[in-house]
Amino acid sequence: MSVMTVGQAIVKFLDNQYVEMDGVENKFVDGIFTIFGHGIVVGLGQALDRDPGALRVYQGRNEQGMAHAAAGFARQNNRRRIIACASSIGPGAANMVTAAACATVNRIPLLLFPGDTFAVRQPDPVLQQLEREDSPSVTVNDAFRPVCRFWDRITRPEQLMSTMAQAMHVLTDPARTGAVCVALSQDVEGEAYDYPDYFFEKRVHRIRRPRPVREDLTELTELIRNSRRPLVICGGGVRYSEAGETLERFCEKFRIPFAETQAGKSACRSSDPRNMGGIGVTGNSAANAVARRADLIVAVGTRLTDFTTGSKELYGHTRLVSVNIAPFDAGKMDAAMVIGDARAVLEDAEAELIKAGYVSGWDGEPERARAAWEAEYERLSAYDYGPDFKPLIPAGNPGSIEEYRGLYGGGVTQTSAIALIRRVIDGDAIVVGASGSLPGDLQRMWTTDEKDAYQMEYGFSTMGYEVAAAFGAKLACPEREVYAMCGDGAFLMLHSELVTSLQEGRKINVLLFDNCGFGCINNLQMSNGIGSLATEFRYRDGAGKLRGGMIPIDYARVAAGYGCVTYTARTLPELEAALRDAKRQSVSTLIDIKAMPKTMTDGYGAWWNVGLAAATDVEAQQKAYRGLTENRAKARKY
Repeated sequence: MSVMTVGQAIVKFLDNQYVEMDGVENKFVDGIFTIFGHGIVVGLGQALDRDPGALRVYQGRNEQGMAHAAAGFARQNNRRRIIACASSIGPGAANMVTAAACATVNRIPLLLFPGDTFAVRQPDPVLQQLEREDSPSVTVNDAFRPVCRFWDRITRPEQLMSTMAQAMHVLTDPARTGAVCVALSQDVEGEAYDYPDYFFEKRVHRIRRPRPVREDLTELTELIRNSRRPLVICGGGVRYSEAGETLERFCEKFRIPFAETQAGKSACRSSDPRNMGGIGVTGNSAANAVARRADLIVAVGTRLTDFTTGSKELYGHTRLVSVNIAPFDAGKMDAAMVIGDARAVLEDAEAELIKAGYVSGWDGEPERARAAWEAEYERLSAYDYGPDFKPLIPAGNPGSIEEYRGLYGGGVTQTSAIALIRRVIDGDAIVVGASGSLPGDLQRMWTTDEKDAYQMEYGFSTMGYEVAAAFGAKLACPEREVYAMCGDGAFLMLHSELVTSLQEGRKINVLLFDNCGFGCINNLQMSNGIGSLATEFRYRDGAGKLRGGMIPIDYARVAAGYGCVTYTARTLPELEAALRDAKRQSVSTLIDIKAMPKTMTDGYGAWWNVGLAAATDVEAQQKAYRGLTENRAKARKY
């Protein structure tokens, strides 16, 4: 038996957690991110100061940011290593709610220890306590309940044992993983208890590969055998199962094209001739054209979100079979459900289809579609300002582009910048993104043959994830260059862990696309006949409207003040020179890329369902609504 405080018991327990997959064992908890406040510093903080064991303590700058960094770390480690996060009560805890939702949506293990009010309630209302007249047991931490996979509040020392055991089961379960919140009553953190030694013994959590039952496998192979034109969708489950090579071999053997979701990109090689690239609303012309011609969709490890399915219009009426370790996701859209690990299912299905001598009936269509997209990629790569320049996004006022160029004395197009970045940076570089127009451009245009080199958080699409998660990815892969791909809106919302990257000596590169606004949403509103309202960064004019001149911001000077090496790029030669010089630096860098508005990719054959106004006197809005109702009529209802 060991007498220790709750805080000390947490530290010792975390230091003895391991995971094993395919016979490979590794330590599960790398350390703890924290911003100490009164609700955590003298309890859990005392334990970390006295004896952290092998756990590393990281100092965050913003609670949401440090939790995103932890998520980026876990994602880059394919969910086999985590960094826990601890905060004070009140605002410190509430700041992590967004990060918890982001992790849960994306099924990324994230362990949170927010401080909580006193269990004894003697000092109520304690500093930063949210008082509820109807229930004194409700605190800010109850806000974590709907966004976590597991939630508990520790009000007695002995509760910790069963709670932490269950928390680890959830965090290491591929089907259930997400955010886990263990709220710590701040007085209980310091209370002592005689814990049994077996609570602190080394625990190895085995990540299993469940194989499909015979009935599921038979249905899957029969559906494929009866299909002439199947299409496989590679989702995030393929990445976490490390099934990329298996999926490539499966598709090559049976001559089946495949497409990628945002979470699935970089599980397979972009150069694979059967890889059609990104699918759906942010997909390219090749994948979407093939999807419309397919007579069977084999969805592997994907949640089938509205962007992946084109709001269930792209292939909503095509026969669908879903391979997923999570039954909840496998049953979407009335799919034939195959429950199991992605790699195990594909291996078993491959053996059965070989026996049957199956080969698809595709007749050159995928190859032609891919060739057409490659020609379009070349057009996007060469797209630049000149005498015949036209915005790629036709909606809106093209005059804003001239205004922008006048403001900064130049500017590059977003698509040509992305193509240049891909050409110049290292082949094994990791790119991280989350929000705005960049995820669409990257899902369409980014190519890589390096495993797990693309980390796009597009499940929750959290502005501010980019810089923090890039730092987390760098902690996971210190030997590789990491690039945060973010817009100016996302950078302004949250970039505080850039300072932490300097503190830790872990270099990241921020590629900041400054188009003077929330460009993606500006496109959405203006393409549906709505005026440009509060989506461009403009001064308030004399009439009281946000329609004055554009606000110029020197982001390079901002980051230089932190200690980063910085650059400003208004032309492609300036961007190339900055990229090459940034690779030589040993500290974090930021390239302020002046990217002209309306120069991102758009379209390519998928529709997105949004809630347009049914009653309006604006003709452009009426036209948009008529188009919406037409597409809703064509889409699958559920």
